[in-house]
Amino acid sequence: MSTYTATIRWTRKSDGDFSKGQYSRAHTWEFDGGVTVPASPSPHVVPAPWSDLNAIDPEEAFVASLSSCHMLFFVDFARRAGLIIDDYVDKAEGTLEKRPDGKMAMTRVTLHPRITWSGSTPDESSIAELHDRAHEACFIANSVTTEVTIDQ
Repeated sequence: MSTYTATIRWTRKSDGDFSKGQYSRAHTWEFDGGVTVPASPSPHVVPAPWSDLNAIDPEEAFVASLSSCHMLFFVDFARRAGLIIDDYVDKAEGTLEKRPDGKMAMTRVTLHPRITWSGSTPDESSIAELHDRAHEACFIANSVTTEVTIDQ
């Protein structure tokens, strides 16, 4: 078993009437490696000026987490198969929408990996198998009910 931590830190600033919801939701995420990331709600959820357009929002982090986990397994499974990857770029996208029970949720994440291979490029079937294996192995994908698809 492994344990992972993050410290989420928010401090009220005197930039509006707190009781009327006029306050910045900007905050930070601090990780054990010493990295501090500016965070905020999505401007689609909380409009500016109460959100920070330059910060990471939880929905973006969710999509990035799924994509990153998938990529790490994909690259390693390709290596184990004797394949060499020079570049892996995924412009992943997530969909936030209302579920049938009325709650908002990230219901779908689509990965759009574009891979540059060194040497011979594997056939579509082999690439699809690597993606299937990576998806099955991804800890994050195994932790959520969101539909995750891969658009090659």
